[in-house]
Amino acid sequence: MATVSDFSKHINDGYNSKGESIILGGAILNGEAVADTFVKVPLKTLNRHGLIAGATGTGKTKTIQVLSEQLSSFGIPVLMMDIKGDFSGIAKEGEEKPFITERHAKINIPYKTESFPVELMSLSQQDGVRLRATVSEFGPVLFSRILDLNDTQTGVVAVIFKYCDDHKMPLLDLKDMKKVINFITEEGKDEIEENYGKISTSTTGIILRKIIELEQQGGDIFFGELSFEIDDLMRIDENGKGYVNIIRLTDIQDKPKLFSTFMLSLLAEIYQQMPEKGDADQPELVIFIDEAHLIFDEASDALLNQIETIIKLIRSKGIGVYFVTQNPMDVPASVLAQLGLKIQHALRAFTANDRQAIKQTAENYPLSDYYKTDEVLTSLGIGEAFVTALNEKGIPTPLAATMMRAPMSRMDVLTESEIEQINAKSKLVRKYSEEIDRESAYEMLNKKIEAANQQAEENQESQQEEKKKNNEPSTAEVIGKSVTKVVTSATFIRGVFGILTKLFRK
Repeated sequence: MATVSDFSKHINDGYNSKGESIILGGAILNGEAVADTFVKVPLKTLNRHGLIAGATGTGKTKTIQVLSEQLSSFGIPVLMMDIKGDFSGIAKEGEEKPFITERHAKINIPYKTESFPVELMSLSQQDGVRLRATVSEFGPVLFSRILDLNDTQTGVVAVIFKYCDDHKMPLLDLKDMKKVINFITEEGKDEIEENYGKISTSTTGIILRKIIELEQQGGDIFFGELSFEIDDLMRIDENGKGYVNIIRLTDIQDKPKLFSTFMLSLLAEIYQQMPEKGDADQPELVIFIDEAHLIFDEASDALLNQIETIIKLIRSKGIGVYFVTQNPMDVPASVLAQLGLKIQHALRAFTANDRQAIKQTAENYPLSDYYKTDEVLTSLGIGEAFVTALNEKGIPTPLAATMMRAPMSRMDVLTESEIEQINAKSKLVRKYSEEIDRESAYEMLNKKIEAANQQAEENQESQQEEKKKNNEPSTAEVIGKSVTKVVTSATFIRGVFGILTKLFRK
């Protein structure tokens, strides 16, 4: 039977790190925490992505809080998708309580309270830094994948973007897209056919309906200017702490299309703009995506392929992406295979399907001489989790049941007044508060149609003037003369008949 000292050596050797690392907590053996047996993750490997999973109420949010706090302490900015709205307390110092003191005594990690710099952001009308993007920034391929269009429909979207590029018409919002679609099927139909080929009205009709569907989920608020600049996610405060950027998403839980649209656009924008980093000592940014199933449940195959591709490539830019969900099966296997850090909180087995899912989950973790993984998964307590990471050489660390350290910041949400105070001090809130509606495809096409109508009227008036110059009677004049002739003839005839009548009477 393995001794505690053997286990402690096994964990400490497996989690040994030459460079800087963050400490998640202390390892557990036979249900008890083993002091001075620390489960650590090297900063160098945090761009290898990860998964944080577990049933409701098992401590996932506090784990994200612990990770975010330590990342911020090392000057690494964080972006957190806060679906449930329970993460904002990181902006305020926590409170040392007996259960926290007892927990940290068991794992021999000193506890202190601390607050961290926060920016509160929003995709909708909530107070905070407004996040927007333009249609042009998406490009035809990504925009088509978001709408789940087929190849023919994607080709039409490509024509729309090409037409607007050729005529220097910015595509900023969905209003612009709808206007261009109406134009190419009506007033501009001949022009489009001559220069770009024939477009079916049934195809444009389908695209228009897809855009309206996206619009109804809040896309009309998201698309537009001022576009959010990626550099504003990379800020460090005056104390050297990385900003924790919290996107408050409590009001879009029923709008998965908008959520997946934003996530994909954000990842694509970061990938395009960030320089190659290679194997750096620490990541440039770490992104936590809460309730990750909202992305994958509604995503088409094309969209999933796009997400998988970006996840594979964005690591080289120094960006780590962490998916947070209840069941690891919520994440597609192709994406799951890209995740280096796995933190698995307890799972509950209420049905046969639950038990099967737990067995499948256990198979995703390294084999261990110290745990029966599928059994321990259902017996982990709140704030406990199975952990496996990558060491500095990229090799998976030993599986460790871990008593997670407690957050240093408040484990509760901010009040409305506290939220107002943060927003009032924010430079980004002021920067992105103004909604810009500059001239774009919508206004330019309206002007073009109006000019065409005015030109047609002028041409008609010109033709009439030309006829007058050539002394050609107008239609009204011809009709007038004809009427005069008829009236005169009728008068003459009545006069003749009147004379004849008088003669016959005599």
